[in-house]
Amino acid sequence: MTRSTFRSLVVSAVLGCAALPGAAWSQGPVVHAPVGALQGEALDGGIHAFLGIPYAEPPVKQLRWRAPVPAKPWKGTREATAFGPACVQPPSRPGSIYSLGEALQTSEDCLSLNVWAPADAKDAPVFVWIHGGSLVAGSSREPMYDGARLAAQGIVVVSINYRLGVLGYLAHPDLSAESSDGVSGNYGLLDQIEALRWVQRNIAAFGGDPGNVTIAGESAGALSVMYLLAAPPARGLFHKAIAQSAYMITTPALREAVHGMPSAEESGLELSRKIGVRGLPRLRAMDPQELTVKAAMSGFLPFGNVDGKVLPAQLVEVFDRGEQAPVPLLAGFNDGEIRSLRFLLPPKPADAATYEAAIRAAYGDLAEAMLERYPATDLDEAMLATTRDAMYGWTAERLVRKQTGLGQPSYLYYFNHGYPAADEAGLHAFHAAELPYVFANHDRTTPLWPKAPDMAGEQALTAAMSGYWASFARSGQPVAAGQPAWQPYGQVRAYMAFEDAPVPGEHLMPGMYELVEQVVCRRRAQGGLPWHWNVGIAAPPLPAGAPGCP
Repeated sequence: MTRSTFRSLVVSAVLGCAALPGAAWSQGPVVHAPVGALQGEALDGGIHAFLGIPYAEPPVKQLRWRAPVPAKPWKGTREATAFGPACVQPPSRPGSIYSLGEALQTSEDCLSLNVWAPADAKDAPVFVWIHGGSLVAGSSREPMYDGARLAAQGIVVVSINYRLGVLGYLAHPDLSAESSDGVSGNYGLLDQIEALRWVQRNIAAFGGDPGNVTIAGESAGALSVMYLLAAPPARGLFHKAIAQSAYMITTPALREAVHGMPSAEESGLELSRKIGVRGLPRLRAMDPQELTVKAAMSGFLPFGNVDGKVLPAQLVEVFDRGEQAPVPLLAGFNDGEIRSLRFLLPPKPADAATYEAAIRAAYGDLAEAMLERYPATDLDEAMLATTRDAMYGWTAERLVRKQTGLGQPSYLYYFNHGYPAADEAGLHAFHAAELPYVFANHDRTTPLWPKAPDMAGEQALTAAMSGYWASFARSGQPVAAGQPAWQPYGQVRAYMAFEDAPVPGEHLMPGMYELVEQVVCRRRAQGGLPWHWNVGIAAPPLPAGAPGCP
């Protein structure tokens, strides 16, 4: 056994992690932050990495289902050269292109973050990445999110873990009763807010500017970005936002049944009944993995909830009122979002006539507009596009429209790039396909991810997208060397399409936004219907026109 192996075993046995306050095992870079000294690793290209940094106390035992407690400062030097464990989550779905292909190290003690910074960084812009995974899965340790190459563009990159599933989003009357604010749930969102507070207190030690922080995320990470834009406790902790494939879905309320959804507290009570465990002491005593799996199998869906404290209202209402954070925004979606998310689709109808009859029955006076936009000539494509637009396309354009209305420069994108391995698998521009281009990490994708060819065109598109994202984090304007100017959305509804190369355009998918907005507005006015997945042939009868609806 080598000395290093013995050392690792001792550290693991004593602490269960890769950090040991008061010890430094190698000669890596050291920063002296307010929270304590950290020793990281020097990477190629002049980047320093500091991994697995705790930003909050372990949310275990009596801290399970409580707001995060800031991490206590430590004495000595803490080793920060290994990622912390992922937050507890169900096993990944076999055969998924998003699966890491190996068992993920998880723990309830998971509230850590990672920092990549240029060695000479000083007052550099800060890019805080929030991972996706339906608020059920994912972690900051996924290789595709490695921030070194993005940091090489002169920015400090931070990635964070946050509580997931039932451990992150359970609301329950007893939890609300023990809270000083009288609310519960939203613990994963509170984790994200605490991580942003940690950035404000500590990032200057790494060369970052706490006055120039961009929050960014994809899928559930982008949903989280919207939550943060809407959350009063997050105000002032960030200065720009990026939302990739966000979905502005119906949000449950803490104590009321709204829009066809039970209250968040009732969902918590129902979960307790289904798994046969009553009372907070017993729930807190459950093994976290067992609880997480049982909750998922029982149908528990983790979402933020409108509690009047962390989330003051439905996201659509917050943005309609102009009460969201007034910051520059970059948002967009992918052409093939649903190609890798087909579980969101209802069963395909038998034929075109059945499809058309279902649309006419569901959409009434809007049926002709639906059939014109999503015709029965190709049922598969019609269904894919209907769900894509209702969830992702409408949300992206709504975000940039509302931020533009606040006088903030906002930028819309449309990722429509294909390459042989993806297109041949029927996954053209699939959900999350843009991520390797943003992080410049094509060599760090998951085992079943369609591999992009290592060709000049791919490298150029990667440089362009990574450059635009880094520039937006730097200045609030996406600019990439040698690439077209990306105009703000503005009056002409400008956007940037990422195809084989960046292609600027105006008025993406004319009529799409207006049609979905009509449907959402009518459902909101009716009050008893959610407005997200139940679209197309799965839609219930659409209410007639309502006052204030287009």
